[in-house]
Amino acid sequence: MYSYLNGVVTEILPEGVTLEINEIGYFIRCANPYQFVLGEKKKVYIYQLVREDEISLYGFLEREKLVLFLKLISVKGLGPKMALPIFAKASSEEIVKAIENADLNFLIKFPKIGEKIAKQIILDLKGGLVKETGMNDQELIATLQSLGYSKKQINKILPEIDSQKSLEEKLKEALKLL
Repeated sequence: MYSYLNGVVTEILPEGVTLEINEIGYFIRCANPYQFVLGEKKKVYIYQLVREDEISLYGFLEREKLVLFLKLISVKGLGPKMALPIFAKASSEEIVKAIENADLNFLIKFPKIGEKIAKQIILDLKGGLVKETGMNDQELIATLQSLGYSKKQINKILPEIDSQKSLEEKLKEALKLL
């Protein structure tokens, strides 16, 4: 699995960009490909989708957007092709705020997102996107959950952890508090 790709933008299309790395062009689906500039070197955070009939790359210029994208596609009924357009019309902060405030009207304005999926997004993600600690803490939360801690336990200690520390330092501090 890729974490990011670092290369030169050689093509911009409505559905994504081509990033050239060592004379190989990687097509990356993006929410807003026109934010890229031809010939510019860019670091793109990547999600690789592998299915029986498809291998695709989805890319974001910020890791925080990729983390939020991964959270969204974990929702039942919401795949990468449905989640990507959300990022074309809204910032990460607006998306998190809408989910935390259970704002159905905000979520259903996106293509292919009906009331049923919007409710599922809120049900699955509300309370799990702790904005006060910053989007970077999603990695910390995911790591602690993989160690068996509940969202409730994690959210209780997050305000006590210094958000300026590295992930490793945050993890050590969190484990002491838990």
